[in-house]
Amino acid sequence: MHDESSPEGKLPDPIELSRAVAGIAERSQRLVSEFLSKQTGEAPSVGMGDPLNIAGAFFEMTTKLMLDPTRLVQAQVSLWSDYMQLWQRTTERFLGTNGAAAQPVEPVIETPKGDKRFKDPAWQDHAVFDFIKQSYLLSARFLQTTVREVEGLDEKTAKKVDFYTRQFVDAMAPSNFVLTNPEVLRATVESGGENLVRGLENMLDDLERGKGQLAIRMTDTEAFNLGENIATAPGKVIYQNDLMQLIQYAPTTETVRKRPLLIVPPWINKYYILDLKPKNSFIRWAVQQGHTVFVISWVNPGGDLAEKSFEAYMDEGPFAALDAIEAVTGEPQVNVIGYCIGGTLLAATLAYMAKIGDRRFASATFFTTMVDFAEAGELSVFIDEEQIQALEGRMREKGYLEGSNMANSFNMLRANDLIWSFVINNYLLGKEPFPFDLLFWNSDATRMPCAMHSFYLRNMYQENRLVRPGGISIHGEPIDLTQIQTPVFILATKEDHIAPWKSSYAATQLYRGPVKFCLAGSGHIAGVVNPPEAQKYQYWTNPKLPKQPDAWFEGATVQPGSWWPEWDKWVEKFASGTVPAREPGCGKLTPIEDAPGSYVKLRIT
Repeated sequence: MHDESSPEGKLPDPIELSRAVAGIAERSQRLVSEFLSKQTGEAPSVGMGDPLNIAGAFFEMTTKLMLDPTRLVQAQVSLWSDYMQLWQRTTERFLGTNGAAAQPVEPVIETPKGDKRFKDPAWQDHAVFDFIKQSYLLSARFLQTTVREVEGLDEKTAKKVDFYTRQFVDAMAPSNFVLTNPEVLRATVESGGENLVRGLENMLDDLERGKGQLAIRMTDTEAFNLGENIATAPGKVIYQNDLMQLIQYAPTTETVRKRPLLIVPPWINKYYILDLKPKNSFIRWAVQQGHTVFVISWVNPGGDLAEKSFEAYMDEGPFAALDAIEAVTGEPQVNVIGYCIGGTLLAATLAYMAKIGDRRFASATFFTTMVDFAEAGELSVFIDEEQIQALEGRMREKGYLEGSNMANSFNMLRANDLIWSFVINNYLLGKEPFPFDLLFWNSDATRMPCAMHSFYLRNMYQENRLVRPGGISIHGEPIDLTQIQTPVFILATKEDHIAPWKSSYAATQLYRGPVKFCLAGSGHIAGVVNPPEAQKYQYWTNPKLPKQPDAWFEGATVQPGSWWPEWDKWVEKFASGTVPAREPGCGKLTPIEDAPGSYVKLRIT
C-alpha cells in the first residue's frame, strides 16, 4: 500500500477546500453571465418526446422485473450483504484491527482490469475514497446484473436497457464529481480553485462552439493542419465530382506493381485515418511496397446533396474512380480496399458487377466491414423504427444528418474513454486536451446525406437485406453477394465495438471466390492502423473457414506484430508484374491540386 501521508495521496485540508470553493463563486457567475449575454439567437432544438424510446424499453423491463419479485429480493439481499462486508472492512481499516503486521484489508470488489478512472493512489490508499470507489462498483454491478437477468424481454429491448443502464452507471461514477475525485480536490486546493474556473471557461467555450450543445474538445485542434503535419503523403487530386476527390500518391520506388490499388474509405469519417503521420500511415507504407495508390476522399456534404443515394455513392465513388484510374494508368483492372461502410459499399458494388459481368476488380480487401448485420453489436441500440423516424425527420429539415450525431453515438460505445475522461480533464481539472492525431481525426466529423443514410440504416442495420439474395436492387438489378467470385481478403479486429469480428467473419460463408480471413488484435481503428515498426498487438490466421467463428479461432495460428505484411504478401499475387513508376496524373487527366485536396479540409465544428 502507498503511504497515506505521501504527497501523491494527501487529501486537502477541509478549511482550505472551503475557501477555494467559495472563491470560485464570483468569478464563475461573471463567466456565466458573459456567456449568456452572447447567446442572442434561438435556443437549440432538443426535440420532443422520447425519440430514442428509452422510457418504453425501461418500462417494459420494470414490468417484467416486477413479475418475479423473488429474484429482485435476492439481488437486493446480495447487495445488502456486500455492503455489510464493505462497512466491516472499512471499519477495520479505520481502527487498524487487521493485525499487528498491518496486513492489507482485502477489497470486497476489485476495480475491473483496464479501468483508468481509479488510477489515482488515493482510491486505494485512503479508506474514505476506497469506500466510495467500492460502494460505486458494488452498486454498478447490482444495477447491471439485475437488468441483464430480467427474463421475457425481446433481444432488442434487452440490449437497449443494458446499454443505457451502463451509460447511467458510467455517468454516476464518483470520479466525475469534484467532491468525490481526490485528484480534482487536490488540484482545487493547490490552485485556489483556478482549475474549476478554467474548466468552466472550457465548458462555456465548448457550448458556444457547439451552438448550445456541449461539443467536448478531445484534442488541441489548433495543433494539426491537414497537409502540413497530418495527411502529408505527397500526391495529387487527379479527378473530382460532387461526392469525391480521387487522390493519386507519388511513387517512392523506381518500379511499381502493374495493377493499381484503390482505397474506398468510410464516408462516416475522413480518409486520412490511413495517413495520420508518416510513421503510422498505411498509405505511405503501401506506396513504399510498390503500389500505385489511389484514395477516394469523400466530400463533407451539405443540403444540396440531400438526394444523393447509396447508388450515387457507388457510381460517383468506386465506378468513377475505376474510369479515372484507367485514364491515367491504362490499367483496366485494379486491386481494391474497402474500410467499414466503404467496405459495405464495395461488397454491394462487387455483387452488382457480378450481375452485369464487370470484372475490373482483380481482388478485394475488406477492413472491419459488415455485410451481415444480424449481430451488429451495440450500435444496433440506436436502430429501431422510432429512432430512424426521428433521424429522418431531422435529416429532412437540413438535407443531412449532422456529423455530431454519429460522433456522439460512436463515443457512447466507449463513454469512459471518449466522454467522461475529457469531462474530468477539461472541466474538473481545467486542463487543455493533449494534441493527439487520432483524436483530431475522430473529432473531424462528417455529415450524412438524407437519402443515402436513410437507405443504409433501413436496408442494412434494420432489415439486414444486403445479405439476402435479391434483397437489394442496384439500378433495377437485384444483387446477390453469393455470386461474388473475386478473391477476397477480410480483416477484422478482435476488440471492434463498431463491426464485431464475428459479424465480419460471417462474410466468409457468402463469397464464392477464394477467401482469406485475418483477425488483428485491438479495435476498429488501432487494429487497422498498426504499422510493422510499432511491433504492437498480434494477428491470427487460419486457412480453414468453418461456419462458426469460434471454431475458426480455435484452429487459428497467432503471429506477433502487424498484419500489414501478411496482407501485402496476399495481394502481391494479383499485382500482374511490375512497370516503371507512375507519377500522379501522368495519363489523360490533369492534376487539379495537391493532396490532401480541398474536400477533406471542410470541418463542421
